[in-house]
Amino acid sequence: MDAVRKAGTAVGNLIWPPVSPLTGCHVAATGQLEADSWAAIHFLDAPWCDTCGLPFAYWVGEGAECGACLARAPAVHKARAALAYTDLSRRLVLDFKHGGRLDALDQLAAWMVRAGTGVLAGAQALIPVPLHPTRLFTRRYNQSLLLANAVSRRTDIPVEPGWLIRKRRTPTQAGQSGKARRRNVAGAFAVTARGHAALAGKTIVLIDDVMTTGATFEACAKPLLRAGAVFVNALALSRVVKPADPTT
Repeated sequence: MDAVRKAGTAVGNLIWPPVSPLTGCHVAATGQLEADSWAAIHFLDAPWCDTCGLPFAYWVGEGAECGACLARAPAVHKARAALAYTDLSRRLVLDFKHGGRLDALDQLAAWMVRAGTGVLAGAQALIPVPLHPTRLFTRRYNQSLLLANAVSRRTDIPVEPGWLIRKRRTPTQAGQSGKARRRNVAGAFAVTARGHAALAGKTIVLIDDVMTTGATFEACAKPLLRAGAVFVNALALSRVVKPADPTT
């Protein structure tokens, strides 16, 4: 079956030559970036906060945490992201999220798996951050579920979209302060009966496209922990990289 898929891909590439999802220039394979765009993407890596993954300018010691995590211990055990959310990566994310540009999905998942080695190890399930049904209807797909499925194909960790729901529609988080973001999503998520039956003793990894303050991941993690999960980790495609003020 894999050989058939590869042969089909090769034929497809001859008929529709793959192009960069950022510039439209021809590239060697679907989802790849040309060299200039690749070099301009800010990939995240250690040294970073051991808890939330905020990158540090220099090595500050094993297990070091940022000021925000020291001031307020998060419900999420560990969080990581593949890319810094810059002007360039923002185009990549928004074209995928709102523009239906799915050709780079496998490449995005590869970057996430690379960045998320520590949070994926030992996990029993991936849970995509759920959309409210009305938003899912207008958007047509949940980008977090697509990312989770692509990460699952690379890790063999099962995806469990039926364990967590968004029980009320929340306004967009864009442009809101940290406090406002936390208020906005407080109590917005709930564990389903199926989740309650399965979560006990599990290590879970939440999947989303963008992490800004971590408020959405926190709002998802709390009901999962109350339902019996041992650890809830988080993995995002991208994250806003700026020092977080725990009072805002």
